Amino acid sequence: MEDVAFSNGLVSEIGQGLSGNITFDASGAIVTPGLIDMHTHVYWGGTSLGVDADTYSAKSAATTLVDTGSAGPGNFAGFRAHVIERANTRVLVYLHVSFAGIFGFSSNIMVGESWDLRLMAAREAAEVALANKDLIVGIKSSRWPSYQWTVRDRALGNRFGCR
Repeated sequence: MEDVAFSNGLVSEIGQGLSGNITFDASGAIVTPGLIDMHTHVYWGGTSLGVDADTYSAKSAATTLVDTGSAGPGNFAGFRAHVIERANTRVLVYLHVSFAGIFGFSSNIMVGESWDLRLMAAREAAEVALANKDLIVGIKSSRWPSYQWTVRDRALGNRFGCR
């Protein structure tokens, strides 16, 4: 058995016989750092797949959520302002190359992904990604494998670190 001490919200010491102002007996429990969920959709209200980031993280022990394509370059600013910046949970993003991201499912009809090439906005996605490097960790493209190469080669290229 080990004790864990915290200072300013971070682990400051691990060892036996530590003491502090607040103690919690976690005997019989598993103590782990916050987990990272690598595939979520937390654009609540922006996509029919979206769940509330803080509610989900509290139930899953994930302190970092990676949203995989809920927003595209056309609605990322709203996602950032109304969801990410208000969440207590850390949210990182794969920006969807579709202008509107994934915004709806109904009766097995998907709207917003790469089903309609007219919705693809590769250059805009690259610009939004470059302007939001603090949150955007990649670009998502799905459903059209040949288009993925077009996106990478023509729009993103070396500007976003793709080779």
